[in-house]
Amino acid sequence: MFLTITTTGTPERPATDLGFLLHKHPEKAQAFSTSYGTAHVLYPEADAERCTAALLLEVDAVSLVRRGKGKGRGGAADAALAQYVNDRPYAASSLLAVALSAVFSSAMRGVCNARPERAAEPLPLRIEVPALPARGGPDLVRRLFEPLGWAVTVEPVALDEQFPEWGDSRYVRLVLESEALTLAEALRHLYVLLPVLDDAKHYWVAPDEVDKLLRAGEGWLPDHPEQKLITSRYLSRRWSLTRQAMERLELVRLAEADDSEVEDIDNAVEAEAEEEERPTPLAVQRRDAILAALRESGAARVLDLGCGQGQLVQALLKDVRFTEIVGTDVSMRALTIASRRLKLDRMGERQASRVKLFQGSLAYTDNRLKGYDAAVLSEVIEHLDLPRLPALEYAVFGAARPRTVLVTTPNVEYNVRWESLPAGHVRHGDHRFEWTREEFRTWAAKVAERHGYGVEFVPVGPDDPEVGPPTQMAVFKRDDKEEKAA
Repeated sequence: MFLTITTTGTPERPATDLGFLLHKHPEKAQAFSTSYGTAHVLYPEADAERCTAALLLEVDAVSLVRRGKGKGRGGAADAALAQYVNDRPYAASSLLAVALSAVFSSAMRGVCNARPERAAEPLPLRIEVPALPARGGPDLVRRLFEPLGWAVTVEPVALDEQFPEWGDSRYVRLVLESEALTLAEALRHLYVLLPVLDDAKHYWVAPDEVDKLLRAGEGWLPDHPEQKLITSRYLSRRWSLTRQAMERLELVRLAEADDSEVEDIDNAVEAEAEEEERPTPLAVQRRDAILAALRESGAARVLDLGCGQGQLVQALLKDVRFTEIVGTDVSMRALTIASRRLKLDRMGERQASRVKLFQGSLAYTDNRLKGYDAAVLSEVIEHLDLPRLPALEYAVFGAARPRTVLVTTPNVEYNVRWESLPAGHVRHGDHRFEWTREEFRTWAAKVAERHGYGVEFVPVGPDDPEVGPPTQMAVFKRDDKEEKAA
């Protein structure tokens, strides 16, 4: 696989300064051994007016398979031959991104003792990648690079030039040009976005990948319009890691925005939701249904179990009938964002006395959850492995025992109505399951019977006559008469 970086210059500021910035001498061809092959750096041209550095990566397919032991792209499900015969030697991927980081590590950090002023300056840059897998096509390539200041030329590669009727392959030829970016910024863009476009990694994505992403994405990823897609693909769609990264990026964004900007954003979102000509988002419909059920139950002290970033807690605080509101979540980062959203540090004493956030796992009983009027599990149960549901059931219905419990979860039957959702896919990468209406009702009825509750079901969102609503909600009410008799 192959990539070139070209810059231009003048006699006073020669293009060959690129050699200093990359820490690779233009008059030498150098080779660097990696665990999956050899990376070569050479300069096809190098003079004061124009200088081009090329990175050529020779991949040893056998070493890659032995080192990966089936992890990363493909894995055990791939046929044995496909692990050795594939596009990895030719098409830009995470292999090339790792080689960029290893061979040009100092340049990626913006370190250049010989030419520090040049490292901090924007350069006229032209980057060419002859073969790049692009899952999403040329349009996605533009959506990823253009917001970063690149002029993008992207050409689809035909499946077979002899048979044009076969159409285009998933590969493109990419040319990026800019005069507004430093070399370090350019390399960090490539490091993140090459594997994002390939939508695969050759190695197992561990938790430290979140730190790598945030380091490489510093200064551009928090505000990128495709931030969610980039984060999810870079982390191989591992929801727990993606969620961590998104939460940390949100903290960065909030830290960079002053209070007035944050309020303007909140006001704009609320105003948009109130526009009658636009459909109300399902998340808003779900929150409204929960609030209505809580009001009907007469609850004053409410638990939001798995509160996430605090949207429901924020809505509950606006209604004075809810005198005590507790939000719990297993993620401390989510609770930190919730605290920022609620502005707990600036909240008046009377208002602050109504709300509490603390960390906890619903897989264990917790005495702090006892004695409340109502508990909400909004889009929580589907994130648990099925064998862990009994533990959650006992912790909430058996130990905490609030008078009312509200549980919402996706209705998998409705998924056929989402045009953007591929057939057979769940709505979110971290969903361990999604139930039909019958499956949810069967589970809820058994829970109610075991723990002395009655249960009713409420549709949330448009109730399709064929497939039902997008969200299903169960309203559990404790049978106090039966409990007293016992």
